[in-house]
Amino acid sequence: MRVIVTGGAGFIGANLCRTLVAAPGVDSILALDDLSTGSLANLEGVDGVEFVEGSILDADLLDKVVPGSDAIIHLAARPSVPRSLADPMASHEVNATGTLRVLEAARHHGGPHVVVASSSSVYGANPILPKQEDMAPMPVSPYAVSKLATESYALAYGHSFGLDTLAFRFFNVFGPLQAADHAYAAVIPAFLANALRGEPLPVHGDGGQTRDFTYVGTVCSVLTDSVLRTVTDARPVNLAFGTRVSLLDVIGRIEALLGRSLERTHSESRAGDVRDSQADQGNLHRLFPDVQPVPLDEGLRATIDWFEES
Repeated sequence: MRVIVTGGAGFIGANLCRTLVAAPGVDSILALDDLSTGSLANLEGVDGVEFVEGSILDADLLDKVVPGSDAIIHLAARPSVPRSLADPMASHEVNATGTLRVLEAARHHGGPHVVVASSSSVYGANPILPKQEDMAPMPVSPYAVSKLATESYALAYGHSFGLDTLAFRFFNVFGPLQAADHAYAAVIPAFLANALRGEPLPVHGDGGQTRDFTYVGTVCSVLTDSVLRTVTDARPVNLAFGTRVSLLDVIGRIEALLGRSLERTHSESRAGDVRDSQADQGNLHRLFPDVQPVPLDEGLRATIDWFEES
């Protein structure tokens, strides 16, 4: 099996390449990345992965790399709600138009199985918990809208052209390789980087907002299984496990793992952020009945170890 990973040098993509290398039945892996947010350093020591530098917006490049592939795991994106508020057009171009170009390349070159990464942010202002896939999306940021377009295009191509597609909604993925050295860093790497530097942890709002954190190793296991078994579904699938943890609780867990208390600084809540997030996991377990998520504390321990080593 030949698998293409778009965004293959990014946080999730590079972890996924490591999982795919060890997967029986995967013979060839190509990581496509323009290195706008990813890094070649993320793929250091990963043998058996071909790297191609380039953009998913480059139709000619896609026409060169897609033929002969059995599956495409489409992770390439312009991430971050705040980044989308700063430049909505750029988020749309990469996340919506870029996905369309990947799907067009797949349609015209043998119809490989296409798995795409959407986001829990599509639920937006819908207050109901847990989040079920048949709920009405109510996105409140340009990023969320662009991810709704990502999943909608993928599922529409399944209906319209018979392409094998699967759209996952990711919920606050964390783990090793996740960058903390930029203004749009996700919350757990931002907390850990400051904790290990002895600096106050940055908390937007009161810290009572809740998230369904998912360890990257679990996400990569599910993604790998999805292409090995060519799993498809006519609707998006939550990739999270129904845990609902507040940011203050996360800080408490980090304090327990580090064995010391941590100072924190509170600032205003960020525009576009949702207050609470929690996945209904029914459809995930229907499609992946054997999945066993890495517990939050175990994932935090592995992430702390990586931060300390790097």
